Amino acid sequence: MKVLDRPILLASKSPRREQLLREAGFNFRIEVNEVAEIYPSDMDPSDIPTYLAELKAAGNMVNLRPDEVLLCSDTIVVQEDIVYEKPKDKAHAIQMIGALAGRHHTVITGVCLQSTEKKVVFAEQSIVHMYPISSAEIEYYVDTYQPYDKAGAYAIQEWIGHCKISKIEGTYNTIMGLPVHQIYQQLKNWDA
Repeated sequence: MKVLDRPILLASKSPRREQLLREAGFNFRIEVNEVAEIYPSDMDPSDIPTYLAELKAAGNMVNLRPDEVLLCSDTIVVQEDIVYEKPKDKAHAIQMIGALAGRHHTVITGVCLQSTEKKVVFAEQSIVHMYPISSAEIEYYVDTYQPYDKAGAYAIQEWIGHCKISKIEGTYNTIMGLPVHQIYQQLKNWDA
């Protein structure tokens, strides 16, 4: 038995989002239309994840079955109004991690849930405090984990998360890319 009756269409190729939904017992399938993740350059960083989640939803509604709820999400890392998305290459990943190391940053995940009759958009934030990370450690991490599909060039469930995070304010799942607790609450009352 699944935790919720309402099936989800997950429009994401993220293995982390798939893992979180599976571990939480959701009934879902995956089908993704690629959408260009472009936002206005003057947009407030806190608005970017929900804007992109809605953009992805607009591009994936065509795949929605009548009984499903579409789930689209986007995650960014922000430090002092600098937005860290996915790194372009190894040098960019090393530069990103170096900028985040020894300081704290905010991870924001935006979510758009949409059915044929309803749409809910929200964002969750968590603050991550990192220990300093040496150049050799950064190089090891990038070479070993290839974090090119991860906002901020790191994943909380990998080596940096295990060895270099001193404190989290907020939820682990939001940092991983999907605030499952909020999604569950929204879907539990979807038809109410």
